[in-house]
Amino acid sequence: MLTVSSIAHAAIRVKDIGRSLDFYVGRLGFSEMLRLERDGRLWLVYLRITDDQYLELFPDGEGGPAAAPEAVGYNHICLAVPDIRQAVRELEAAGVAPTRPTIRGADGNWQSWIEDPDGHRIELMQMMD
Repeated sequence: MLTVSSIAHAAIRVKDIGRSLDFYVGRLGFSEMLRLERDGRLWLVYLRITDDQYLELFPDGEGGPAAAPEAVGYNHICLAVPDIRQAVRELEAAGVAPTRPTIRGADGNWQSWIEDPDGHRIELMQMMD
């Protein structure tokens, strides 16, 4: 059986890299780690979420917004936060409004939801005992 220690990164295609960097770096506080080019053009931007978790942004996506929650494929990423209410306050102060109210989910954990500029869903979760 395969031994996995964590999810190292998620990768998403975005339409406007500048707008997405404003969201993920400027509003969520991720740090840009590196940029890679291919054939003289920006290929991807690697963002640091934690010391061992990253988000890859691939520019120049076509179509959009992101697929509906019922569609096959990417559904959402979940970011663990120590205090859901504080996280929501900080995001609102940065101009990021929740797309759903904060609730205690069926699993007993607190959750709230936001979306990036391309409509990718992001769950914020405060894990409970």
